[in-house]
Amino acid sequence: MTLHIRKATDRDFETIWPIFRAVVSAGTTYPYATTTTREQGFHLWMEVPLATYLAEKDGKTLGTYYIKANQPELGAHICNCGYMVAPEARGQGLGTKLCLHSQQTARDNGFTAMQFNLVVSTNTAAIHLWHKLGFSRIGTIPGAFNHSRHGLVDALIMYKQLTPVL
Repeated sequence: MTLHIRKATDRDFETIWPIFRAVVSAGTTYPYATTTTREQGFHLWMEVPLATYLAEKDGKTLGTYYIKANQPELGAHICNCGYMVAPEARGQGLGTKLCLHSQQTARDNGFTAMQFNLVVSTNTAAIHLWHKLGFSRIGTIPGAFNHSRHGLVDALIMYKQLTPVL
């Protein structure tokens, strides 16, 4: 069976939660507390964003992403996304598929650009992928992330224009 990416419902969080928990508890890529509860995770991943999507294959959730406006009101034309892939599904191109899907979702929702605010500098696989998919590093925030193993490390701000600038 092929990979299917679809909008998640509240009920889908049951299958998203194990991925969320594995990623967040590692303390290596997301600024959420490593002890984030299921209820807090639901709020962060399902209620705060404009929409949340999941990728499934053979009935198993393998990855997820959210999309939301990066800033309110006058900055709401640029979106922000967050991606998580199940540990057993990493290295299989799922991040690429999720990001490409999110870029089309962004365009469909009227966003003109996408910005990642906190790409942890030690997350070299993500940085490589974002560059490959056309994102540019537009800034570095020194010591912005308190990595669970390395302590304070830099974070990158990455950006991609999705529609022509008028």
